[in-house]
Amino acid sequence: MGAAEVTSPDDAPTRSRVTQVILENGPASAAELAERLELTPAAVRRHLDHLLADGTVEARDRRQVGQRGRGRPAKVFAITAQGRDQFTHSYDELAASALRFLSESGGEAAVKQFARHRLADLETRYSEALDGVPTAQRPRALADALSADGFAASTSSTPAGTQMCQHHCPVSHVAAEFPQMCEAEAEMFSRLLGTHVQRLATIAHGDGVCTTHLPAAPAAGHSPTPTTERATS
Repeated sequence: MGAAEVTSPDDAPTRSRVTQVILENGPASAAELAERLELTPAAVRRHLDHLLADGTVEARDRRQVGQRGRGRPAKVFAITAQGRDQFTHSYDELAASALRFLSESGGEAAVKQFARHRLADLETRYSEALDGVPTAQRPRALADALSADGFAASTSSTPAGTQMCQHHCPVSHVAAEFPQMCEAEAEMFSRLLGTHVQRLATIAHGDGVCTTHLPAAPAAGHSPTPTTERATS
């Protein structure tokens, strides 16, 4: 084993960049991070070792889509709840306490009403941003609007439609206790896009990113009623 490396003060900004890339793009392998950051894989692994040691990131198997091939799943690095604490959260324990009181005094219906009310202004702004945008381009436009509000959203195409990922959630701590926050957001997406949506994963549920499936646009003349659903485990 070689001599232990001395940690330099200059390492902190680079480790911050590594964390930011994972936050904005979701779990990634050391090789993928090296490519995005234009660093050597060895340098990235050194920074990842520090981030693993201090609990900022965790290693996990890459989630497989479709049939798994031979060999062990690739290891990727994801932000932990502790790591997310380094980024700004708009809700803290005070908000959670307020919602607990609301739940105890008004029941689940009151929490749902609050969650929907909280998003009303956002929905108005996003609706204006999507006004006039062609149907096929609306998911990307919505992701751009979400990114402008700090959700670090992105989209990718699939044969069945589009997947939209949000790599940051400013209310994840509260939503972990009150899933009505996530449900209200999915309902908003459904109304904005005019189609049902399916939540595949959420940060609040312990996943690396919030992933929402947006089905392909319906055939001309068919306008389904917007609905939402959560994938079953």
